Parts: sequence; C-alpha cells; structure tokens
Amino acid sequence: MTTTIEPTETSGGPALRKNALGFPTLLAQSVALISPTMTAVLIIALAFGDSGQGTWFAYLFGTIMLLFVVLGLNQFSKRSATAGSMYAYTAKGLGPTAGVLSGWALVWSYWGIATAGLCGFAIFAQAFLSGIGIHTTINPIIFFLISGAICLTVAWKDIRISSLLTLALEALSVACILILAFIVLFKHGLSVDTAQVKLKGVSLKDMDFAIVVCIFSLVGFESATALGSEARKPLTNIPKAVLCSLLITGAFMVFMSYVEVFAAHHMGVDLSTLATPLTNISKAYGVAFFKVPVALGAMVSFFSLSLSCLNAGARIIFPLAGHGFLPSRVHAVHATNKTPHMALAMYGGIILTIALVLHLWSGTSPLTIFDDVGTMAAFGFLFAYFMITIAAPVYLKKLGELKGRHVAVAVMAFVCLMVPLIGSFYPAPAYPVNLFPYMFLAFMLLGGARLYWMNRVAPGALTQIEAELELALANSAHEVAEAEEAHHHPGHVHSPGGSLPAGIQISTMSSNKPH
Repeated sequence: MTTTIEPTETSGGPALRKNALGFPTLLAQSVALISPTMTAVLIIALAFGDSGQGTWFAYLFGTIMLLFVVLGLNQFSKRSATAGSMYAYTAKGLGPTAGVLSGWALVWSYWGIATAGLCGFAIFAQAFLSGIGIHTTINPIIFFLISGAICLTVAWKDIRISSLLTLALEALSVACILILAFIVLFKHGLSVDTAQVKLKGVSLKDMDFAIVVCIFSLVGFESATALGSEARKPLTNIPKAVLCSLLITGAFMVFMSYVEVFAAHHMGVDLSTLATPLTNISKAYGVAFFKVPVALGAMVSFFSLSLSCLNAGARIIFPLAGHGFLPSRVHAVHATNKTPHMALAMYGGIILTIALVLHLWSGTSPLTIFDDVGTMAAFGFLFAYFMITIAAPVYLKKLGELKGRHVAVAVMAFVCLMVPLIGSFYPAPAYPVNLFPYMFLAFMLLGGARLYWMNRVAPGALTQIEAELELALANSAHEVAEAEEAHHHPGHVHSPGGSLPAGIQISTMSSNKPH
C-alpha cells in the first residue's frame, strides 16, 4: 500500500537552507570539484607521457565514457533530491547497504581531492610569490593552514557564499588559462597541428593508462547532487548541472590538451618533462609576466577545489550521521547559517590533519602528496560510479519504466568504467601506488564492519535507514512539486494529499508521522 506524505523536515531532523542554490552555483560546485584548472596546469603533461599526439583524443574518449555514467545518474536526479543524494540514489536501487557504502566511498574520494587541493594551493602560492619577486621558500604547512582555515570558515558561514566564491575563482582561473591558450594559437596564425589531428604515432595500447588519467581528471561531476536539499528547482537544475559540468570541462580539457601539445612541439621540448607546463609556455611565447596571473588563477582554483570537496563531503557525512552510521552529534545544522557545521568541522579537521601528517611525518613534497591522494581518491569515485550504474536500471525496473535504451546505457557505462579499473591494476604500478587499492579496500571494509555492527546491535537498522532515505527523497519530491505549483498558481496551497512526481512513492510503514 502506498500513500502521499505531508511535507516535513528531511528525515524528521535538522534541515539545511532551502532554495539557496540556483543553476549557476550548482554548476560551479561540480565544475570546481572536477577542477579543469588542475588538469591544465599539472595533469595534461602526465597524460602526454602515455598518449603523445593523442592526448586530446584521450580526453574526448574519457568524456564520452563518463557521459554514460551521467545518463544513469540523472535517472535519479531528475526524480528526487536531498542532502547527499548520490548515496540515497544508490540505496533506492540496490538497498541501504550499497547506498551507505557508496556514500562512504565518496567520503574517501572527497577527502583525497580536498587534500590534493591543499597541495596544489601550496605549489602555486609559492609560484605566485616567486613570480612577484619574493623568492623565500615558505613551508607548505603554512599554505595548508591558510587554505584549510579559509575553506572551513567560508563553508561554515553560508553555502551560497561558498558556491558563488567557487564560481568566481574557477572562472578567473579558466579565463587566465584561455587567454594564454589563444596567445599561443594566434602566434602561429591559427595553423592546424596535423600530427595531432591525424593521431600520428598513436596506438590504442599506448593510450591505456592515458585514458585512465583522463577519466580521473573528469570525476566530481556528481557533487552537485550532494546539495540536493539546498537547490532551487532541483529536479531540473541538478541533472542539468551534472551534465553541463562534464561537457564543459571535457571540452576545455580537449582544447587545452591540443594547445599544450601544440605549444610544446613548437618549443622543441617534451611536454611530459614540464612540471608546470603553462609557466614554461608563457615564458617561451614572450609573455613571461603571464606566469603570475596563471599561478594566481591556479592557486585560487585549488582553493575552490578544496572548498567544493569540503561542502560535498560534509553533505554526505550529514545524512550518514543522521542514520546512525557516524556519531549522531555530527548530524547538526547551524542555527543561523543553516550549514552542517559539525560535519564541516569534523571533515575539515580530518582533511587538514592528514595533509599535515603526510608532509611532516614522511617529508613528502606537496607535488608527491598531490599525485598520491589524487590516485587514492579515484578508487572511491569508481566504486560509487559502478554502484549508481547498476542501481539505475534496477530502480527503473521497480518503477516499471525500464526500456532497452536504459539497459544499453548501463551496459556501456559499466564496460567503460572497467577501462580505468583494469588500468589501475594492469600493468602493476610501482610502489607505493600498488598499495593504494588495498588501502581503499581496508577503508571500505571498515565501513562494512560498521554496518554489520549496527545491524547486530540494533536488528532492523538497515531497514530503518532504507525507510528514512525513502522518506527523505519522497519529502524532497513533494516539496519540489509544492513549490512549482505555488509558482504556477500563486496563493494556492498544495494539499498534503497531492500527487508526487513520477516514480516517488513511499510505503505507509516508512514513517510513523500521522497523516
């Protein structure tokens, strides 16, 4: 038996700020977490080492591959939205165990990328100071603390400020990089690099690892779903932000790959040997002064990367704590700011502490830490993407809406995700990278053990989590429908008995609230 529900606070607990984020800020969240700047200033050169003249094609191929994952994810995001939506979506299709573990994997991923953001900030803050004539070497710990403290302060204060700031900073950074790119192209009269266009000397075997690197450069598009309960028109704006973030950043990476390979060829150097390729390119093309705005743009972009990860990760932790998987005190909302301040404080503290320990304990450079934590984070994204890919057709089948094209998309997404998964193990990477998958596995086993213990101590805990997720998603869909009806019919109050969007139902046993 099913019934409609009354609008209530999500899961009956503290609620985040409603209708705070429009499409531009949701797009900014996903774009900032993908961080096209990070790819342009550091990663394209790494991909070139394997793919050579086919680097642009590797990014194009990676974008198309992940597009299938987005199409599956958006089967959920166009129907419902709540805080930490992606793990709620997985639970909707595959049950609470898969959902919670998917959220747990994303907590790992956002930690890794946020830490990479701290390292990138330190690298380019030093480069910026050097560019303006300050050649004193500053301990990276100082930059870690500055970036981490400002991130936490901004995220604690207001999600709207956080999102607008990431939008402005990433736009500034991308603008600087694009100006340099067009300087390179105009310098040669917009001539075409035929070696790249014809994929000269490129073989599929050589591009295996390059495609893995490219796909890992593009992860993070799903992060807008974590802000589901704070979005305006979430069933429209979130799927659009997820799709557009992938397409926009994918196009940017394809373009910048072409430009950087083109420039390095005319400079007579091997792009893979350049640690900071855009700095070398600006010097070679007579605009050495441009290394300052590029470094500044990269620095603020890495700051926005950490900020977006902090926001997304905290909004996964928030419902996990509400369901008893993490300490309940973390499931709290600031009375004035309406932000998950306890989740932000805990997550931000962990991110910063691990970054400091990695540098202090091992003496590892920020660039090495950047490479290592970014690689580790990738396994969490892969796990979550596999889960949502499998969950989508299962969910549609439950709704009676599964069609052949949905199965085809899921199969394509699954096959495509196997490429980076296999590439992460074969050929076997060098030490210590070869240990990273097992470190992630240990983290996931810890989450699995926690779930097992929860269900043993309180039998039915998983059933309760499933019911709460159903209620949260259904409430969010009801609120969206109510808001849209109020918009189209001012003065009319949506009745509690009104219908929910297609595919959103809730069993009467899922809530003990009176109807």
